[in-house]
Amino acid sequence: MRPRYGAFALWILSSIMLKRFQIFLGPRRFRAFVALLALTGLGSLALNAVGGRSGLATSLQTALLLVFLGGGAWLIMGRLPGEERKRWLAVILPSIAVMAVGSLAVPALSGAFIGAGLGWIVAGIFIFRNIGGPKNYKTAVRAMRKKDYGGAIAAMNAQIEQQPTRSEHYRFRAELQRLSGNMKSARRDYRKMVELEPDSAVAHNGLAEVELQAGRYREARSAAQKARELAPDEWVAAYNLGMIDDRLRDGDEAIRNLTTALELDVPDSRHRLLTQLYLWRAHRRLNNNGAAESALAALRKERAGLEEWQLIMSADEAQALRDVLSDDVELARRLIEREPVAEKQL
Repeated sequence: MRPRYGAFALWILSSIMLKRFQIFLGPRRFRAFVALLALTGLGSLALNAVGGRSGLATSLQTALLLVFLGGGAWLIMGRLPGEERKRWLAVILPSIAVMAVGSLAVPALSGAFIGAGLGWIVAGIFIFRNIGGPKNYKTAVRAMRKKDYGGAIAAMNAQIEQQPTRSEHYRFRAELQRLSGNMKSARRDYRKMVELEPDSAVAHNGLAEVELQAGRYREARSAAQKARELAPDEWVAAYNLGMIDDRLRDGDEAIRNLTTALELDVPDSRHRLLTQLYLWRAHRRLNNNGAAESALAALRKERAGLEEWQLIMSADEAQALRDVLSDDVELARRLIEREPVAEKQL
């Protein structure tokens, strides 16, 4: 029976990891990744069946592997912040170069070069994971992955004791507090960020989000307005301000701020979805029927954003997001599916 339990545990772990990977990539990129894997895998199998172990078949299979690695790397790194992208480039690019140059130059030894390239990816993960970042951050991240938020916060407490004037430490701890559901402590950390960096739009924006989650809309608007003044060219500040205006039922201000966010180019479908939802609701409240229909038509084009929100909301760590956005996401779903909408949702 033990092997069966082991296989079941491995299946559960694989399912969890796959779900996290799907959330990370988003629906469209994940579908593209699966399609890339399927096409290159089927192509490799077909070459194996037709060409056997001939030199040409081996070279083409190597080319397909490189296409998969290159395409997969592009899909993944497109979702990473700048510093993480540099680290993974250092891991992946040498591997692709070794496999490409070695396999094309000496086809008979392509298996060895592919093994060396994949080996470098594994080694690179361990080599570069220790570059940058204090030890307490690494401890906090490991604890966070295990959903041990208390342990993660304790690690950041130790880091803050060592460097009490570094605002980024308070920001990370605030995010951990939000994940654990401790809005009061998160608010305190963002206020400390504002105290340390009064001109930081990030600090004011974080404070606005925490106040919004706590239902303190007036306080949230004050912080969001300050973030907007400090970062007039950032769509996030305008978007957050428009969301808060929606909660305050201030239609004119919501329309002004959300329109500004769209003009600043909201980059992802899920935020465009909610931007159009709040615009639709603001125009409905002001009886701007033509503008409301335009916002609704734009909202219905963001089905990928709806899928992404549904995937994110299904994660255990998304409780704070569910508390704030679940009703909005459900309303967006009903509008996309053309289902009846309750008056209280307007």
